[in-house]
Amino acid sequence: MEYSLLYPQNAERKSNTLTEESINDLSIDFILAALTDQKYEREHMRKLMVSVTDDPEVIRYRRDVFDDFLKFPKLREAMSELVLKLADLRDIERFQKDQESSSLWLLVNRLREIDDYVSCINMIKATLESLDIQSEGMLTLKQMVTDISRESNFDELKMDIDETLEKAKRLKSVTIGVNLDGLLRPRTAGVISLNDTKFTDAGLMRRFMSFADKKSGLHEGNDVSGFKQFHPANHREYKKGDGSSDRRTGSDNFSVEPSNITGDDALSEAIKRPVTEILRSTVNEIKFTLKRYINISGYSLTSLMPEIIFYVRWAELIDKIKAQGMPVCKAEILPPEQRDCSFKDLYNLKLAIKNVQGDNINIITNDIEFNDDYRIYILTGPNRGGKTIFTQAYGLAMHLAQLGIYVPASQASISPCDNIFTHFPADENDTVDLGRLGEESKRLSEIFEVATERSVMLLNESLATTSVTEGLFIAKDVVKAMRFLGVRCIFNTHMHDLARSVEQLNSEVEGGSKAASLVTGMHDGERSFKVSLLPPQGVSYAKDIALKYGISFNQIKDSITQNRQNNA
Repeated sequence: MEYSLLYPQNAERKSNTLTEESINDLSIDFILAALTDQKYEREHMRKLMVSVTDDPEVIRYRRDVFDDFLKFPKLREAMSELVLKLADLRDIERFQKDQESSSLWLLVNRLREIDDYVSCINMIKATLESLDIQSEGMLTLKQMVTDISRESNFDELKMDIDETLEKAKRLKSVTIGVNLDGLLRPRTAGVISLNDTKFTDAGLMRRFMSFADKKSGLHEGNDVSGFKQFHPANHREYKKGDGSSDRRTGSDNFSVEPSNITGDDALSEAIKRPVTEILRSTVNEIKFTLKRYINISGYSLTSLMPEIIFYVRWAELIDKIKAQGMPVCKAEILPPEQRDCSFKDLYNLKLAIKNVQGDNINIITNDIEFNDDYRIYILTGPNRGGKTIFTQAYGLAMHLAQLGIYVPASQASISPCDNIFTHFPADENDTVDLGRLGEESKRLSEIFEVATERSVMLLNESLATTSVTEGLFIAKDVVKAMRFLGVRCIFNTHMHDLARSVEQLNSEVEGGSKAASLVTGMHDGERSFKVSLLPPQGVSYAKDIALKYGISFNQIKDSITQNRQNNA
């Protein structure tokens, strides 16, 4: 069974995927941007972030692995270095293909990569042995690298690589002959000799002076095989049959392009074969060394790169949030069929990230609990009173807990959900064909087609774009459908009559979820962002807002009277 830091051995790797709407409404891409500025890392982490598993065994496994990453910065440093070392080893097949290559440079490059890999495995082994790691995943990795080191005879491999590379390093310089055309442009090149010493400036000057002293000024008869045409300038870009580009000056004149690995440009191609032929014995030794160790089982660790990046970046972010004084905790995992969850001091991860990035937001925490008493909450409150922030906070906390990441709360316990479905206001451009109400109704219908009693729904101002009467009629039916299905839901809305009718809705249909009214608050005219289990407070909220902004009748009357007196 392939080893993974996300799934325990022999666990079934099943998961659901967040919808594009949920990805957007939970701000997954915003969070990824906060985790890393590397595009490659974001792309791989996104695949993990949009996946939802409700397997308690898998979630506990991930949670414990993350616990080790968070607890030991030294582990994060070592695993980050491992990722860098593995970056060039992702495509194992190329090692097999290189066995058919006669290129000295490619073979030496592979030896160096294996040498780096051996050093890295030894480094990881030493790091894991020095830490009090506790998770099943990291203990398994510790045993793996120990077995790899022992079974692959790393000590002998290291000696072989060092000895072979030392032999290859004897080549210090190459003498190249260049033929010119009638306009003295270089046309072909070939190897004249391989040397075990480097050219020096003095040596070049002596050769030039010797050349200049000759009457003819020209040597004759340097007939060297293995020439390849090239041209270093005035290249044009041609399209090959497969659509890729090739830079040429003509049908068979290649330009010299820079390369990180010798052998990729025309000049290097011209000298590669003769060099390899002359160093045949060295090449064969390198091939022999590679063949002995090419199947090192440790190369399977290359598949861990995205998983390592995932844990390292999340641990770094959670550390920064902790440094801001905000609580984080490891969630307790309950049976999925229980459909319960509770959070103490819950807050929105996005707000914490903004504070980490330099904002100074006063974050308000809240408690919330889903159980047999209530699983559907109709959340009301004033504009900018924190309804959307709280709704999103709950969804993100559930998602992080199931990814195995510490959640933004001081205490948490969850029954994992099978997916998180969101229904937030749509972009105007997406509602042209059906109209806003039609589009919203269509999306709700699609959610109910796939949601189960173990799902979570987050509704944000849904059905608010039609008349109050029509919106309330549909919203009541939606809440009854959620009660009948048994989902957990936060439905934030301005329809206070919907919140006032929760008892009626609970009595009209049997189901596994009861509805209750939640309110976010204003206190003494100030937003508190605190959430309470109360009936909707529409009139009192309006009074608070009016008093805060000085637009109650008595305040306006007093202001008018004062102005008249001042102007008298």
